[in-house]
Amino acid sequence: MSDRSQVGRDPNRSARSAIGVERVVIIDDYSTARGGATALSLLSAKLFRSSDIPATYICGDDGVNAELAAIGVSVIPLHGRDLMNAERTKAFVTGIYNICAARMIAAWILANDTPHTAYHVHGWSKILSPAVFSALGPVARRCVVHAHDFFMACPNGAFFDYQAQEICLRRPLGVGCMATTCDKRSYPHKLWRAARSWNVVRLLRNHGEFGRIILPHEKMASFFLKAGFQPERLKTIRNPVARFSAERVAAESNDEFIFIGRLDEEKGVEDAVAATRRAGARLCVIGDGPLMKRVATAGEHVRTLGWKSHAEIGSIIRQASALLMPSRYPEPFGLVAIEAAGCGIPVILSRSAFLAEEMQAAGIALSCDTKDERAFSDTLTTFRRMPKHEVRQMSERAFRLSQNLASTHEEWRDALLAQYSSLTSESMALRPSDALIVSGASR
Repeated sequence: MSDRSQVGRDPNRSARSAIGVERVVIIDDYSTARGGATALSLLSAKLFRSSDIPATYICGDDGVNAELAAIGVSVIPLHGRDLMNAERTKAFVTGIYNICAARMIAAWILANDTPHTAYHVHGWSKILSPAVFSALGPVARRCVVHAHDFFMACPNGAFFDYQAQEICLRRPLGVGCMATTCDKRSYPHKLWRAARSWNVVRLLRNHGEFGRIILPHEKMASFFLKAGFQPERLKTIRNPVARFSAERVAAESNDEFIFIGRLDEEKGVEDAVAATRRAGARLCVIGDGPLMKRVATAGEHVRTLGWKSHAEIGSIIRQASALLMPSRYPEPFGLVAIEAAGCGIPVILSRSAFLAEEMQAAGIALSCDTKDERAFSDTLTTFRRMPKHEVRQMSERAFRLSQNLASTHEEWRDALLAQYSSLTSESMALRPSDALIVSGASR
């Protein structure tokens, strides 16, 4: 488990110490991409290694990732199973506090930590649990936590009432929240998630020493403030985008809509299926999840392809006229919308998505209430009836302007490193007695 020998032999260590970062420890439930959060955690490891910064990847699964090994990333696996696939009683306990995850991370810190080591938590809700924040207590000042979703602020992770099928504006864990059956499964499951959220409150929100909460979009801040986070802890760094294709897709010549993402209720894939059926349009679905069987048997107008790699999507998307992103909850960023727009694919998305206003203002998207089948279908029909030259203009604008809505890989890497450097410098500025007090109080 020790990385100390690698650091000791590193001839570039003093140079990295000068900028405040000797090593980045990345923490995520998974070591292979199963969604946007893990894809970004893996990307960060690759970007740091390409800049000759040592990286350690602590994960909840088996840690088998040949690409990480090939670029010299030290992988520390828990060999755990995610909550959906674990034995039910064990999942009930470890989901609230996974003591094995806490011990693994604490042991690594004890054996390897240096004053110039930065820590970045990307994902914890599927395997690792809020226990990661307990283990990171002694190094909290040098730790950032990425809000790829709302699980740090909301028990069900979405600020969405699944029973009422509407965005929830209640104060998380307040009286109104606790009295509401909003979970997609049941009220007892809501109480279990609330217990987990109280651990987040206790170990992260109320632990003022934790350095930063990274938000992918500015509009997320109001939700975190409602949950009790202090504004000075919140920092917005927009996600990086890599186009699916380097060449513009001739969207004006195509007549198939495309959905890319997790096939789950809050992502609105069923709304896309219903609206395209009503509009007499075809839909290509890329992704997997609990609703896969239902979507696959929804009708002849739908074709399902399962998960595909970024390169494979680049080929498939050349047949698309527009991307559909009908999220029912306030979509924090919607990386896929910018990735598709970067190829010249116009986007039709929910008004509640944080990107909707800016994408529509840029002339590269249409938005509507995608939960309303008629309104969604009418919007699809309006798009399909647009003259080809107007769709081409929309496509060209998307290809040209969409990159302005996100970071480049290099900008994202540098922004993260700037945060790490700031935190390690602030931590080093503590008097030794202060550092001992912080460490002791965190244990």
